[in-house]
Amino acid sequence: MKRARGRTRTGAVRIPLHKRLLVRLLFTSVLIAVCSVAATAWLAVATTTRALKEEQGQALADDMDILARLSGYAATHPDWSGVQATVHALSAKTGRRIALTTADRTRVADSASHATALPPHAAATVDPLRTDTYTERGAQLGGIDPRVVGPYLLSAGERAEIGALARARQRCLARYGIDATVHDTPSGRPVVIGTDGAFNSPFAADDCEDGRLDAPTPTEDKALTGLQTRARSCLTRAGVPTDQPVLARISGTDRGVVTPDFVIEYARAGDAKTQRAVQTCVDDARRAQLDPYVAPVVELYLGIGDDGGAPRWNMSPANKAKVFGTAGLVLALTVAVSAVVATRLVRPLRALTVAAQQPPDQHARVPVTTRDETGILAEAFNDLAERRERLEAQRKALVSDVAHELRSPLTNIRGWLEVTRDGLVEPDAELLGALHEEALVLQRVIDDLRDLAAADAGTLRLHREPVPADELLAQVAAAHRVAADTARVALRTETEGTPWLDADPVRLRQALGNLVTNAVRHTPPEGTVTLTARRDGEADVVVLEAADTGTGIAAEDLPHVFDRFWRAEKSRSRRTGGSGLGLPIVRHLVAAHGGTVEAASTPGAGSVFTLRLPAAAPPKDG
Repeated sequence: MKRARGRTRTGAVRIPLHKRLLVRLLFTSVLIAVCSVAATAWLAVATTTRALKEEQGQALADDMDILARLSGYAATHPDWSGVQATVHALSAKTGRRIALTTADRTRVADSASHATALPPHAAATVDPLRTDTYTERGAQLGGIDPRVVGPYLLSAGERAEIGALARARQRCLARYGIDATVHDTPSGRPVVIGTDGAFNSPFAADDCEDGRLDAPTPTEDKALTGLQTRARSCLTRAGVPTDQPVLARISGTDRGVVTPDFVIEYARAGDAKTQRAVQTCVDDARRAQLDPYVAPVVELYLGIGDDGGAPRWNMSPANKAKVFGTAGLVLALTVAVSAVVATRLVRPLRALTVAAQQPPDQHARVPVTTRDETGILAEAFNDLAERRERLEAQRKALVSDVAHELRSPLTNIRGWLEVTRDGLVEPDAELLGALHEEALVLQRVIDDLRDLAAADAGTLRLHREPVPADELLAQVAAAHRVAADTARVALRTETEGTPWLDADPVRLRQALGNLVTNAVRHTPPEGTVTLTARRDGEADVVVLEAADTGTGIAAEDLPHVFDRFWRAEKSRSRRTGGSGLGLPIVRHLVAAHGGTVEAASTPGAGSVFTLRLPAAAPPKDG
């Protein structure tokens, strides 16, 4: 018979690695763990990175805002006497520790207590005459803060007069379809700015820009005169000629910053060195002019919190939502995958449980839907159910066959005894011989059943000893010579070499005797029954064969030849076809010796029964 697909010689089922339940469970667990770790790591990195960037960006923005606010305070106040309130307000708003000191670290203002040490280094220098933190938000530009106006601050009357001129220009530009707005500069001078930053209509420029709006006011004239005087002195010292007319005007594009025209005139006429000298003189003159109006230069120290301690990072609501959302998603994914895997694993087990709980006489089966351990278990359960069903059928057949085998001789014996008791038949030698024959039939059936029962219970005792195969075959042939001659069947033995068996000689003669009896019974006259023995050196076994030239066994009957009470021709009785227990006894006896028995047959040509038994070393002489 062919081995079942996927089974090894020992009966174990070889399951592909990717189909094994353990591998699938491990893979699922690893997949969930990897996804969880990856999601957690990604979330942690992304959240932390974003939080740090936001924290750094916010801190930088806060720092620039603090510097801009303090620079604005310095630009509009001649000293720092009232800055403490501003410092506390900025500290409460940003959560930073803010301290202002002189160059020698003398505290001017501090949001923390004076017992708290200053940071080791200043974050910036607050000097509105050398740092512009107002014109471009978030940057520190080299130059004068536009909020420092000093002597250029317009009076209320000048503001009203120039304001009217600015609104008139705005209305004029509107007639040409130009949308413009009026902005007040820190000095109080209004400027007119188009939405696109420029006026592209030449007609609007000729009609609306009459020069009155850009003309200096008396306050600005006085300040510009002082600036020009300071600048000329510097230019003279620098060796730059000052014989050109000195003019000044206010440029609207400069957002109210005073720009003396003589700077432009010298820049156009002079070389690069002259241009640098002019620019330096003008900047120095402006700083000297504005210096009395601004607070002294101070150093700005920034820390984390009022105590200047370690930073405290608080997760934002958005990041909390991401953390909890991702954790929930990973948990949901884990539950979903686990539920799917558990369902696939439990479904066949539930089917097995339901099938196992069915009444035994139904022999329930389960569907095999997978090729993993659960599928193999389902196949094994179905095989077990099939064997149970077959054994149940064999048990019923055994009871019926045993009853039949015992009833026939008992009925014959009872009948002869009754007619003898009634005086209808004389108890002569012939009658007694028939009764003796029936008693022998009963004895053989009982002996066969006893041997099978002992083999099934594992109590069949063997007395092993080294047995020469040629002598064993000769003894079996001699014991069945008369029966073979009576049936006109030739009984021969053949031995290759001198093989020895490790066996119980009595039980082995019984097994071979059953094979010879069966072969003689099914071999027609003039046929041959041959017993052979040979040593299989590779497997260390002795091979015994019982071959006949009889009618053979059909292919569909061959798998059943070792079943109990099985006969190829159902019409045969014990006297014509045997009891059907001989071959099962042969199988049990051979198995008890640790061997195997196989049957091969060709209908019409005969059958061959092959026994493979453990070999033994020949005994040493002496």
